Amino acid sequence: MSVRVRFAPSPTGPLHIGGVRTALFNYLFAKKHGGTFYLRIEDTDQTRFVPGAEAYIFEALEWLGIAPDETVGKNEKFGPYRQSERKAMYQQYADQLINSGWAYYAFDTAESLDAMRKEAEAAGKTFIYNHSVREQLDNSLTVSREKVAERIANGEHYVIRFKTPVNEILELKDIIRGDIKFDTNLLDDKVLFKSDGMPTYHLANIVDDHLMETSHVIRGEEWLPSMPLHVLLYKAFGWNAPEFAHLPLILKPIGNGKLSKRDGDKMGFPVFPLEWKTDEGTSSGYRENGFFPEAVINFLALLGWNDGTEQEIFSLDELVEKFDLNRIHKAGAKFDPEKNKWFNHQYLIGKSDESLAEAFEKDVINRIGKCDFSFVEMTKIVSFIKERAHFVNEFWDLADYFFEAPSSYDEKAAKNWKEETPILMQQVIAELNKIEDFTSVTIETELKNWMTTNEIGMGKVMQPLRLSLVGALKGPHLFYIIEMIGKTETIKRIEKAIQAL
Repeated sequence: MSVRVRFAPSPTGPLHIGGVRTALFNYLFAKKHGGTFYLRIEDTDQTRFVPGAEAYIFEALEWLGIAPDETVGKNEKFGPYRQSERKAMYQQYADQLINSGWAYYAFDTAESLDAMRKEAEAAGKTFIYNHSVREQLDNSLTVSREKVAERIANGEHYVIRFKTPVNEILELKDIIRGDIKFDTNLLDDKVLFKSDGMPTYHLANIVDDHLMETSHVIRGEEWLPSMPLHVLLYKAFGWNAPEFAHLPLILKPIGNGKLSKRDGDKMGFPVFPLEWKTDEGTSSGYRENGFFPEAVINFLALLGWNDGTEQEIFSLDELVEKFDLNRIHKAGAKFDPEKNKWFNHQYLIGKSDESLAEAFEKDVINRIGKCDFSFVEMTKIVSFIKERAHFVNEFWDLADYFFEAPSSYDEKAAKNWKEETPILMQQVIAELNKIEDFTSVTIETELKNWMTTNEIGMGKVMQPLRLSLVGALKGPHLFYIIEMIGKTETIKRIEKAIQAL
């Protein structure tokens, strides 16, 4: 059987980074085995549908470079790929389960079920709709077939529940977790179909996975409790079940539990691939925060999986080549925001200065409305600063002095400005005016020769000079800065510092 795996999100809001990792692992597995990665939109619960969420999912996967091979409007071999558009087909499968004795109609009202739950709680018990109570409740197991047909014809509300077998131990296999046992007596009779004509997740999921020829179900750990029901549904229909692999959770950076949007808000990192805007506010996204998609993919791939080596930087092609479900850990993977940024830094320094200069030039123009440096000069500026940045949007803070004279001076650094400093700075101006070949090498040679000849300590000149030009004791090699901003601007800034300090 050829490998066919799916990512099946619900369009109920922005795609969480945990969902992205699920999509990624499905993508890697499919590509590793020459198979197909498809995306199905599971929108049977229309009450939770959020406009824009579906488009967001597609845009996110496209940006990350893991777009599906088949989905809505693309290679619809087993279409439609929206469950809401497959509505008509589910009724027949629900009826099939009724007719084979694997399911039954239940007419219990929400009020009556709520009363039974409260009654059980009062007695210190837990109410479970299963074999222990179903023979005493309002369903087709206790009502004649004719009466059931009459009640349905009269428009009475009902659901179709799965009739879970009694006294069975299910011995199931999970690729990641190994052998798992479930006692059917502890399972409830899940609702599969509602009288409004819509299936629940469980029925639609199994029917679609079968009809779309899914070979492996790779999904989050939170779906592990649903595994016995899903396997039983395959058995009820007489179908071969796919292989299952339940991925570990992505955990909070601090403390226990699943990573949430609240964790990101609290610690200042995104948990969504793209920005998400609502009337309540805006949730930040990896793209808008300046992350490279390949860095996000690399980081996520190593949350719960490794290839058994010390290697950390993987291209997407390398991940495909090395990916193995058997190397996924059972335990949750703790999200590390600093490691996340480290990955982006690795990809940033690996990019060409030219590509980074192009992005930085746009940023500069957005900030100050112009960029007076040539592209070659911008490329040189990038080469000076990129080793100290995690993101392109940090370049400005590392290099703003190339574009604008400092408007203030770091107080701590200003302590280097002594009583004799103005005189020394005037002498520096005089020396700079003498230099014809205004390149960093020549400037450095001439100024150092002047300091040596006049027995002037380097610290007395270099720190005040940097403070004059940058506004702080930061930045690359000082003489690179002087060459880049030019003689006129350099002298102008020194004169300004003499007046200000």
